[in-house]
Amino acid sequence: MSGVSWYTGYVIGQFKLRFPQTHSMGDAGELILGRFGREMMGIGQLLLLIFLMASHILTFSVLFNTITGHGTCTIVFAVIGMVVSFIGALPRTMNKVYYMSIVCQYFHYLGIFWTAPDHVQVDATRDVSFQDAFLAVCNIIFAYITHVAFFGLISEMRDPREFPKSLTMLQVVDTSMYVVTAIVAYRYAGPDVASPALSSAGPVMKKVAYGIAMPTVVIAGVIYGHVACKYIYVRVFRGSDHMHQKSILAVGTWVGIALALWVIAWVIAESIPVFNDLLSLISALFGSWFSYGFPAIFWLIMNKGVWFSSPRKILLTIVNLIILGIACAICGLGLYVSGKSIHENSSSSSWTCANNAI
Repeated sequence: MSGVSWYTGYVIGQFKLRFPQTHSMGDAGELILGRFGREMMGIGQLLLLIFLMASHILTFSVLFNTITGHGTCTIVFAVIGMVVSFIGALPRTMNKVYYMSIVCQYFHYLGIFWTAPDHVQVDATRDVSFQDAFLAVCNIIFAYITHVAFFGLISEMRDPREFPKSLTMLQVVDTSMYVVTAIVAYRYAGPDVASPALSSAGPVMKKVAYGIAMPTVVIAGVIYGHVACKYIYVRVFRGSDHMHQKSILAVGTWVGIALALWVIAWVIAESIPVFNDLLSLISALFGSWFSYGFPAIFWLIMNKGVWFSSPRKILLTIVNLIILGIACAICGLGLYVSGKSIHENSSSSSWTCANNAI
């Protein structure tokens, strides 16, 4: 899945170079299907980002429940996470978010390496239901769900042609970290590894690990929030003088957008309080298309009329059609298993003070 997402990320970069006016998935949708495509993909992008923001609010509540020993109502911790994230999302430029992301990565790695298992667990999963198996597939898809932000990030690069280098670094580093972390966690925690995985550490060490990882939980959510706010902000002020001004109208609009989006994300986090189920739903509903399906369609659009003009084009056409089929399968099956799991796990735990998000 990493290799496929690497390729589809590269396609997004090529699509951006072919159509420089593309600032978001909504802009790409307009090029493909006109205004309907713009609204469909733009709203889809916005919803995906809001759901990702919700996942970080949910993680924040798990984090504070763990550190404090469930010191107060989980809803209170979620509200605190929403407020902190909202404050972090106030800067309007990607440059400031870039520096946040460096801090985010540092504490992410530190939190992972600090997690010390209490014992070696050698058991392996031998018998698994289809629902659990495909939920695991959806969790893998979630690891490569950031394609939705690529158009916005490329738009703020000094030289968009350098994007493939950034993409290569991203894929190599994150895939290596995912594989190493997953192997170590499964080796020591066994098939019953908690979600988030830091909860699998010992009683003391998981508090230490979550404390170290706190900046990552906040900042990573803030980055998604920034992209979501920027999408609406650009839609409101595109072509006007307010876009880059620090006027009361411009700043006030940005603050209002950020507040509204973080409140919506908080509502989602409280409605789907099981971390694994929320990730699976996000992957099935949005990741399947933004990271796999839509890039395949972009390639087919860019090469319309020459799909079978050469052996290389024939091969790439087949590859992109297969990727499109994979996206459809992930979306359909993923929605089924995640919906079933949410019904089983979340019906009695939504909007409660119980510490049941782990």
